[in-house]
Amino acid sequence: MLTEPANRVKRFFSMNTTLTNTIAQPLYRTALVLAVLTIVYNTLEGIVSTYLGYEDESLTLFGFGLDSFIEVVSGLGVAYMVRRMQLSPASNRAPFERTALRITGTGFYVLVGGLLLTSGYNLWTGHHPTTTFWGVVIALVSIATMGLLIWAKTNVGRQLNSAAILADAECTRVCLYMSLILLASSGLYELTHIAYADVAGTVGLAFYAFREGQECFEKAKSEKHCGCHSC
Repeated sequence: MLTEPANRVKRFFSMNTTLTNTIAQPLYRTALVLAVLTIVYNTLEGIVSTYLGYEDESLTLFGFGLDSFIEVVSGLGVAYMVRRMQLSPASNRAPFERTALRITGTGFYVLVGGLLLTSGYNLWTGHHPTTTFWGVVIALVSIATMGLLIWAKTNVGRQLNSAAILADAECTRVCLYMSLILLASSGLYELTHIAYADVAGTVGLAFYAFREGQECFEKAKSEKHCGCHSC
């Protein structure tokens, strides 16, 4: 039978656990909403970017759109992760998350191969886009959106003291870097019509996609939270 001091200690920790859950649950719900918003945005961005990239014959914009579709798979894994943590903060990475990471990593590697082969062909033939105007527009929208998502995810991650959510915010930062590459490549071509600007942008996207693919597989094999070199 517990003594009175022991009962007080038990009640104290019980009250603190309840208080922690009361504070944490709304934050986890916010993190889940942010994950879903990321999925929705990347889906729309992928559709628009691949269509306009194909129409304008801009490989950088088309590749950017394909990357967005791969990020959708990654986002599904993140949403599942947040839900798992909401139910059991101390739980380990689930099989679904590992599978999503492997699929994402494979997708990035395939994207890298396709981008490098096609950019090599474009370089050899001197092919260039008809316009990169929409690449500039989409890049600016993406930079603004990714910036807001990074800020919101970082804020929630810090309040929850969650390394996993903070790591997701840093991975979103990589998407921001890829948007900057799209902006630089598209902007340079639109202003100067230098034929190789689009090829340079494609190679830049391939570089980041390769690094992301590497770390997706690293995360799938461990409990490592961060899957980006920028973390």
